[in-house]
Amino acid sequence: MPETFAIVLATAATEAKGRDIAVAALEARLAACVHMHPITSCYVWNGALCEERETALAFKIRDEDFAALSALIRSMHDYEIPEILKIAVADGDAAYLEWLARVTNRPAPC
Repeated sequence: MPETFAIVLATAATEAKGRDIAVAALEARLAACVHMHPITSCYVWNGALCEERETALAFKIRDEDFAALSALIRSMHDYEIPEILKIAVADGDAAYLEWLARVTNRPAPC
């Protein structure tokens, strides 16, 4: 079965928290790369319109690692309901996808 990949989008309340989550995902080899961007989010929470500065995170992952990455994000996150969205990668540059697979490759469990 061919390897499949995804991009996972998340946000963090601060750049420092976003960096902590990104580094943990990279160290666990659940992501090959994480883009971080400062953003302004507008959303509805508890019936109120809110606007906050946040850090957007885009994780490049193996599809099979989504559950583990989601658990890691939730365990480190400050929000009651963190944004965690998976977008399937339909295609991509072969060399980049090979690199992604190589970087996130972990030894098989015993």
